[in-house]
Amino acid sequence: MPGSPYIVSDVMTHTVVAVGREAPFKEIVRLMEEWRVSALPVLEGEGRVIGVVSEADLLPKEEFRDSDPDRMTQMRRLTDLAKAGALTAQDMMSSPAVTVHADATLAEAARIMARRGVKRLPVVDAVGLLEGVVSRGDLLKVFLRPDEEIARDVAHGIAHLFPDPAEAVGVDVAEGVVTLVGRPRDTALIPVATRLARAVEGVVDVRCSLTGPRHHPDLGPDLPDAPGPRRSADTAGSTP
Repeated sequence: MPGSPYIVSDVMTHTVVAVGREAPFKEIVRLMEEWRVSALPVLEGEGRVIGVVSEADLLPKEEFRDSDPDRMTQMRRLTDLAKAGALTAQDMMSSPAVTVHADATLAEAARIMARRGVKRLPVVDAVGLLEGVVSRGDLLKVFLRPDEEIARDVAHGIAHLFPDPAEAVGVDVAEGVVTLVGRPRDTALIPVATRLARAVEGVVDVRCSLTGPRHHPDLGPDLPDAPGPRRSADTAGSTP
């Protein structure tokens, strides 16, 4: 549906490599190299995610391989030192796992990644079973949407603000940057239109050239001008 927010299930990877609790260190490294991923979900039972083992969890083994950390380092990095001596996934993994649901919006997934400092999120169902994985790269896929598709969604999203054909707003999109052009009567709707345009998936930025109708001292305000000739879509006549 045009204008509907993308959700995690739209961009996530469904084929996922994972390991069990007892997966040995070298197997984990081999799988990461083979599948070119930086983290693996750790599963138990029928596929419930109980943790994630990442490259960061593996690196302490190399970092402390030939060093004898002082007492201050031992106190400050107790967890990393424990991981340096770990042999299986259950001893190295970060638990509980930071996960996301398939129906979460991409913005929600991005906020979780930013707050928790992770690059990938296991996607789980209501009972915690693994459904897929979403990465930072997956979230950026929306910026590959064609400009014409973005223009159509923006025009559809703001059409209800300017139902009068005389107030048609031009929507031009170039490299994901949206330009809105027109002279709507109600200038209070201009920031609303800008926010709605910015909320469309794939929009890089919004440049608002919307202004109120011209005013003449004797004749009052003009009717809104028609949008300029350079546009990808108009709100007038747009259909859901």
